[in-house]
Amino acid sequence: MLSLSHPAAASAAPRHHRTPRCAAASFRRRASHIAASAILLPGGGSTGGRGGDRKLPFTPPPMAPPGQLYRPFHPPPSPLPANYRTLDLTQRLEVLRDRMGQWHEYAPLISALSRDGFTPSSIEEATGISGVEQNCLVVASQVRESLISETAAFPPDLLAYFDSYSGPELLYELRFLNARQRADAAKHAIDYRLEPKGVRELARSMKDFPRRRGVDDGWGEFDGASPGDCLAFARFRQSREAIDVEDRIAELERALQVVATDPARARVELEMERARKKAAGEEEEEDDDDDAVARPAVNVVRLQYGEVAEATTVLLLPVVRETDGVAAMESAPRRTKTDVDLGIVEVDKAWARWAVVPGWGPVAAAAEEAVVVELADGRRLPWRTAEEEPLLVIANRGQKEVAEQGLYVLEKEGRLVVERGKKLAEQGITTAAAEVLIVVRPHRDEDDMISDEEWD
Repeated sequence: MLSLSHPAAASAAPRHHRTPRCAAASFRRRASHIAASAILLPGGGSTGGRGGDRKLPFTPPPMAPPGQLYRPFHPPPSPLPANYRTLDLTQRLEVLRDRMGQWHEYAPLISALSRDGFTPSSIEEATGISGVEQNCLVVASQVRESLISETAAFPPDLLAYFDSYSGPELLYELRFLNARQRADAAKHAIDYRLEPKGVRELARSMKDFPRRRGVDDGWGEFDGASPGDCLAFARFRQSREAIDVEDRIAELERALQVVATDPARARVELEMERARKKAAGEEEEEDDDDDAVARPAVNVVRLQYGEVAEATTVLLLPVVRETDGVAAMESAPRRTKTDVDLGIVEVDKAWARWAVVPGWGPVAAAAEEAVVVELADGRRLPWRTAEEEPLLVIANRGQKEVAEQGLYVLEKEGRLVVERGKKLAEQGITTAAAEVLIVVRPHRDEDDMISDEEWD
């Protein structure tokens, strides 16, 4: 056991006598050279060793190698290229002012000056590089570094393409993509000799493509891993939004120029054939495009403030999420008994989520089998005018037989989706999970208080 004592303390009077501050300070100075592996506390029992002393673990500080100073903090490596690290401030400003070397070589100097306290305006005053160009150079150099990484797997021999004067503007547009997408987009930009505007369109289409799953018709025919298919799908969507048929054909022709996979090309060519028939004035039967615009014969209602409270009759219906699947919808409780006078509803099982809606006629007629499907995005409905907003789809589980004029709920890839009966009949599907009765939209702040007619 290690014992530390002051010579003057041996003859000290009682234990409760306080040691003077100067003596305590002197003791600490004398004992500072002692390195202990544990601190011993007298008395109080033992935690698992012999004797009555308690030991608190103490880790000695790390020691530096012989001949070197111990530095617990290591500064980050310099972002500057090796040939610029020895330059002083005046020389660095001169390199930027005269644009000495490749742009990706002197671009890190801008970040270094910012860390030294320079502002974009002061850098512009000293070098003539505007703040917008400074940002473009810094971001483009970071994108270029990501292309060199192992994740991107970008061919090193193609990097020289971006050494030109317009290289920073091209790489700057890829800033929102991940490393792999940047590499694919950069190859596409080189193959098609794209300008910055074209690279911007390409990057936006690649970023937006995954968000269109289940929202836009034809999404499944395009390959999200192909930059050409992503760009072709964006132009395909724009063609379907065009009012004039000539604009529609022009967008489809642009899509055919970049489409990469055969299924995507076949989908674009089919749309092109329909557009040309329409331009030639040829009459044809109602197609999927017309179906995507027109709403089916189903009531779509937007709730008003206080509508549920003012309704003479309300319905309590079980709610399932679109991600729960058909099994959850079928297991939702069914009404077994209703006491109209007392307002008591009896169901066959417990359930966690319920919705209270007005007693609309179509829903009240199928109340025993009615269920509410919660959709997070209204654009998943099979018509193009649907908006991006949460919806409640009230469906009748007792009606499963598919009719062409109806709207139905079924499961696709583990999700509950709404499809037209005509499309299901064309696919040979004769039964669905439930028939849609009413689509309920949330109340809107702008006009719910002043508008009395909200039925679409």
